[in-house]
Amino acid sequence: QVQLVESGGGWVQAGGSLRLSCAAAGRTVSIYDMGWVRQAPGQERAFVAAIIRSGGTTYYTDSVKGRFTISIDNAKNTVYLQMSSLKPEDTAVYYCAANKFGGGHRVVNNDYDYRGQGTQVTVSS
Repeated sequence: QVQLVESGGGWVQAGGSLRLSCAAAGRTVSIYDMGWVRQAPGQERAFVAAIIRSGGTTYYTDSVKGRFTISIDNAKNTVYLQMSSLKPEDTAVYYCAANKFGGGHRVVNNDYDYRGQGTQVTVSS
C-alpha cells in the first residue's frame, strides 16, 4: 500500500502562485507514476498533471500548460506542482494520485490506484 499526503494549498489572488507538495509513504518502490487531479464545486474530478517516475516524462491538461509545472524528487518520494498565473477557474480541491507498476492505470487518464485526502486551492479575482 501507498499513502499520499498533500500540503501547500491555500488562498491566493488571481495571477499569484502556489506550490503543492505530495509525499508518498509505504511501498513507494512500487510507484509507476504520480500526479494531480482536481475537483471544482459541482464538477467531476479532472486530470491536471502527471509525471512518470522513471524518466520524468510529464503530462498536462491543456488549461494549465505554460502555467503549471510538475516535478518529482525520487529520493524524497515527493511530487510537486508549481502553479503560476493562477486563475479563479483553478479553484478546486487538488488531490495527489499515484499508480503502482503493472496495474495498467495512468494518472494522465484520470485513473489511479492511490489518492490523497486533498488540499483546497482558492483563487480570488
